[in-house]
Amino acid sequence: MSAVGEPDGELLARVFLTRVVEPGDQAGGRWVREFGVREVVRRLREGDRPLPGVSGRRWAGLRARAEQAEPGRDLAAAREAGVRFVVPGDAEWPGQLDDLGDARPLGLWVRGLPSLRMWALRSVAVVGARACTEYGAHMAATLAGGLAEQGWVVVSGGAYGVDGAAHRGALGAGGATVAVLACGVDRPYPRGHTELIARIAEQGLVIGELPPGEHPTPSRFILRNRVIAALTRGTVVVEAAHRSGSLVTARAAQRLGRHTMGVPGPATSGLSAGVHELLRAEAHLVTDAADVVELVGEIGELAPERRGPVLPRDLLAPATRQVLAALPARRAAPATEIARCAQTSADDAIARLYELRALGYVERHGDGWKLTRQAVISARGARGRC
Repeated sequence: MSAVGEPDGELLARVFLTRVVEPGDQAGGRWVREFGVREVVRRLREGDRPLPGVSGRRWAGLRARAEQAEPGRDLAAAREAGVRFVVPGDAEWPGQLDDLGDARPLGLWVRGLPSLRMWALRSVAVVGARACTEYGAHMAATLAGGLAEQGWVVVSGGAYGVDGAAHRGALGAGGATVAVLACGVDRPYPRGHTELIARIAEQGLVIGELPPGEHPTPSRFILRNRVIAALTRGTVVVEAAHRSGSLVTARAAQRLGRHTMGVPGPATSGLSAGVHELLRAEAHLVTDAADVVELVGEIGELAPERRGPVLPRDLLAPATRQVLAALPARRAAPATEIARCAQTSADDAIARLYELRALGYVERHGDGWKLTRQAVISARGARGRC
């Protein structure tokens, strides 16, 4: 059950463990799977029988945390902040998080009105560098806005740079976005994004594994990324250096069998070096929302064909274009020379030259034929050499 009404023992036990066990702790997940959450809590509280595979030093640390844990107080603080606690088995629990195995969250603190499970069904992660360039911020906002307009939920980490741009892009398009924090959801981080995270909570969802009031640490940021990867159908990395945390999200997505995508940047930019490394491996290159939806969407949601503008010469028959391409750029040429260069007969070349004259591409000069001024530039781009 959720934190509304009287909590049951299972819920209180999981709230207790969020104070004791760090997010993503596979040993803790294994204990819960093998012994059940209530037995794990009982052992931690009583301390008489250490859990298997834990050193004496670590057991002492877990016991010290257990002595300070007050799940009832955490639930009361959550209610005060408009936060609920969602656990595996709840109607709102996103089943795809179960793919994390023993690293699955013990539960998620959720701030916001929509159903997390329903939103996660059609979601995409957009992540990248904190110290992003203007190009990175523009691409993140444009991608997120395009995804939101097509009914996709944009998930990111609420950080500066690409994350913030992605959230703002989705909100600006009137769409849905979810911020996954590495701290308590009642404690916005970074502080410079307090207003943004409050807006996300009003229009979307703010979620996290840590109980109210908990602060972020470097390891918690890294472990948070696995939730972003598992929650969504795919992860797009907009800008990332070689050691960027967003690459952790992308690699987690790959391990989970999710789509991994990257937005290319300048070859000289160190902030795109990590993305390019992904693209050289198994990631897909994407440049807009349509590319992303083609990968993560349903069968038949195809991106439009990419091509340049249609020029008038593109509408000519192939054989006629070949004759046009055979004309020299700066002089008149006899029909026999044009026919030889176009690899056709003189009669065929003459027939097509008259067709081209009627269309304004060529003109007669005595016994020769020459490109008109307006045709020179367009003919030059595709003219071959005989």
